[in-house]
Amino acid sequence: MGLPISQILLTTGFLLVLIGFWGMLRHRNILRIIIGFSLIDTGMHIVLVATGYVRGGTAPIVDEALSVSDASAHAVDPVPAALVVTAIVIGFSVTAIMLSFAIRLHAVRKTLSIDVLTESKW
Repeated sequence: MGLPISQILLTTGFLLVLIGFWGMLRHRNILRIIIGFSLIDTGMHIVLVATGYVRGGTAPIVDEALSVSDASAHAVDPVPAALVVTAIVIGFSVTAIMLSFAIRLHAVRKTLSIDVLTESKW
């Protein structure tokens, strides 16, 4: 029969989060750090969607096909999916801002290495 889809999604999501953390901590290039952040963001979206999954579940519409008493056991939770849609938009905005900062830093410093950015102006 194989693994349930929720376990596959959780494993994939946590694996993406770990790869993203590794990419953020290992590399010194700003673009690679931004890619690592995006991988963490995507992994968290997958984990959130996996929490609302119900095996053999149906849409959360209570009618003659799904009674109120069966809704808690057989309906897929729509709240994590709605949160993920919102989080995708926010993550896209944050990534766009990070990329604009990287472009500005490259224009000023002519490099994308964070080693150049460690000096303090104080």
